[in-house]
Amino acid sequence: MHETVQYYVDIAALIIEVTGVLVMIIGPLFALYRYFFDRHEDGSSYRTFRHDLGKAILLGLEFLVAADIIASVSTSPTMDRVLVLGLIVLIRTFLSLSLQVELEGKWPWQRDEIG
Repeated sequence: MHETVQYYVDIAALIIEVTGVLVMIIGPLFALYRYFFDRHEDGSSYRTFRHDLGKAILLGLEFLVAADIIASVSTSPTMDRVLVLGLIVLIRTFLSLSLQVELEGKWPWQRDEIG
């Protein structure tokens, strides 16, 4: 019984991980399409491209973090695996936070723009 549950949890983690990778592949293609074909009158095509690209990367990172958490829960938790998961989540959280600040110009908990 436990092996069957483990199998399905591993499959779910793999599906979520593949989804994250696909988001980070398809998202930039969508951003490129909008950059080249959805011209903006005010010349904000580059800003829109950059914003779309950042959103795709952020969403992909969120999927990958979720997959890592699910995969680590399904295996026997050793101190090494927990530390590796913690480091991965820390790095990806830092990347997500950095991208969000870059895109929105403010910290997530701020109401006004930085600067």
